[in-house]
Amino acid sequence: MPQSPNPAQPEPIHLAEKLTQFHQHWSPRVVAEMNDYQFKLVKLLGDFVWHAHDHTDEAFLVLSGQMEIGFRDRTATLRQGDLFVVPRGVEHITRAPQECHALIIEPRGVINTGDSGGALTAQNDVWV
Repeated sequence: MPQSPNPAQPEPIHLAEKLTQFHQHWSPRVVAEMNDYQFKLVKLLGDFVWHAHDHTDEAFLVLSGQMEIGFRDRTATLRQGDLFVVPRGVEHITRAPQECHALIIEPRGVINTGDSGGALTAQNDVWV
């Protein structure tokens, strides 16, 4: 269900308000689409799973809090306002010791757990 009932007259998307509409961690919610890309809000807490996305890059923009993106040889720490692009095919894990809110930008249909699957795999195309 897109943000505006009339795509010819889009409305602003208030991310902070959208974040109040769900509480689940590791369960991205779509807030907008542009071409074949989706903008997804996510709440992170604890450790996710090691995974890779073989066919696409994945971008994270931290809205509040702090998160890490771990790689086998290093860790990138992201704070509010930081943007990071994980290249396609690169194995990584996301983690946040305290709740962190982020915006993920990726093509429609990307599975959040990538090639790993498992209990943290979220349903796609859930709008908020």
